[in-house]
Amino acid sequence: MLQILPTALSSLLLSLLSSGNGNTAPAPLRFQLRHEHGLANDSHVVFADIPPSFTAESYEIPVMNTVASRPESAREFSNARIRSMRHMQSEALKWKDVDVQGPDVKKRGTLLQLAKMTYNSYVTPKDSDWYDLGSNWNRSYPFGWEPDADGFRGHVFVSEDNSTVIVSVKGTSAPWLAGGGGPTVKKDKLNDNLLFSCCCARVGPTWSPVCDCYSSGYRCDQTCVERSLIEDSLFYPTGTNLYNNVTYMYPHANIWMIGHSLGGGLASLIGVTFGAPVVAFEAPGERLAAKRLHLPSPPSTQHITHVYHTGDPIPLGACTGVTSACAIGGYALETGCHLGKAIRYDTVSKRNWSVSVSSHGIKFVIDKVLNEDWDPENGLEVPIAEPEKDCVDCYSWEFGEFKNITRKSRLPLGRH
Repeated sequence: MLQILPTALSSLLLSLLSSGNGNTAPAPLRFQLRHEHGLANDSHVVFADIPPSFTAESYEIPVMNTVASRPESAREFSNARIRSMRHMQSEALKWKDVDVQGPDVKKRGTLLQLAKMTYNSYVTPKDSDWYDLGSNWNRSYPFGWEPDADGFRGHVFVSEDNSTVIVSVKGTSAPWLAGGGGPTVKKDKLNDNLLFSCCCARVGPTWSPVCDCYSSGYRCDQTCVERSLIEDSLFYPTGTNLYNNVTYMYPHANIWMIGHSLGGGLASLIGVTFGAPVVAFEAPGERLAAKRLHLPSPPSTQHITHVYHTGDPIPLGACTGVTSACAIGGYALETGCHLGKAIRYDTVSKRNWSVSVSSHGIKFVIDKVLNEDWDPENGLEVPIAEPEKDCVDCYSWEFGEFKNITRKSRLPLGRH
């Protein structure tokens, strides 16, 4: 059980006493950073309060009414996952459509502010790289920034009236990719290669795969690869644990998930689990991972928004092959199909950009993609958000039961 710090308990009491619920007119929300979060070596989610000296600035974000599909019961959701994992049988699951306030993703200012919050998940408020986001949001709980923490980390922002919480999840820390290295590199890479590769990150015969599911040729054992995704080392169960702890601390709040790259994929998987509004930047395709995790599919995933540009091969699933920059760095980021809808900046056609992983970083997106309205002549601040059509991942691979693994005896049970 998470050991909540005394100041976090104080925040809980304040949220219980707060009368505002943020579900009236869609006026802009004012947010504060209150917490950092992360994963300690013992796999526990750890929160830390931001010192008062770092809580002066606050940030304003336009909102819009949106509908999110949520399971009526967490127990029924878990049972449906177990039945699917063990018996490959779907189970009727009751969903409820909930009207919530989500970020107004039609506005460039919204995406820019969220992108800066996402960038801040890579650093601490004391770092010179920390974005000053204005006077409307204060800072709060960091997670995963303890000296011995080497995994899941980020920051938690809370609106001034405690009605809305934004959980910003850090993406991959790699000097050549986006996050500049650090103690989380090893676990970041493991999660990338498990979640976003076709088969255990087996790019070629010289690679050491992250799981033993490859059979021969382009054949991969389906049960084996699903089992490999349901491990304690994977950040997804840590993220659901974090989400549950945030709901405990802010029981009446509307929770949003945001992230970049790996952090965006994780934010989306958590968002589809709990029906939370999501904005993910430059994330690899997470739709295949959601299927392999046996997450029950809600009636709609329109509360999830992906933002990416065509000059970045990673969200397109195009950073592939043994000579690609991703493979040279040890990453197999092969999936490009996303849940929800996508705001797709076609920078290759409209701005004549070349395709390069150097444009993957969230700082690049802030400075070069979100720096101006996309189509002012037609009144579009950003491209129209649309579902991805006719998207297929790993079409060269054959998935089946090639290793004679018994589902009932080998798949873990009861985990989110």
